[in-house]
Amino acid sequence: MIRRPVAWVVAVVLFAEAFGVAVLNWFLGVVVDRQDMSLAGLDPHMMSVSSKIGGIAFGLYFALCGLVALLVALRDRPPAGFGRVLLISAAVVHGVLGAFTWGLVGWPAFLFMVLVLAAIVLLLMTYDRPAEPADAAPGGGKSGEGSPVTSPPAPTTP
Repeated sequence: MIRRPVAWVVAVVLFAEAFGVAVLNWFLGVVVDRQDMSLAGLDPHMMSVSSKIGGIAFGLYFALCGLVALLVALRDRPPAGFGRVLLISAAVVHGVLGAFTWGLVGWPAFLFMVLVLAAIVLLLMTYDRPAEPADAAPGGGKSGEGSPVTSPPAPTTP
């Protein structure tokens, strides 16, 4: 099946993305700190610390999403509860980031974001709960055989 390899790929990509986001924001924080320049009166040290904290926070967020995907791959079960919500939020974040990267960075970054979004959505959809079989319907499954259920004829009055 395709479910487990997709979950492994999503886990690896999210872990790599977590590391990349954290390192990039840390580097940007160091650059801002060494420039010692003010942007519209903001404190450069505060901007540096904010960039580092934001990088750590987003890195941990993507790492947690990667951990959920890793657990899905190891257990071969769909994500449930908070894990499912976390993966859905990661898909939304990648959609929004993809929209921003198209204009700010270019189409290769947009393509990467869309591919990660597609992989997360594929992970969520392939582990979707299966439909109930027809014989599990009440009444022995007679109503699920394609024929419409009809009501009994109305009584006639003389």
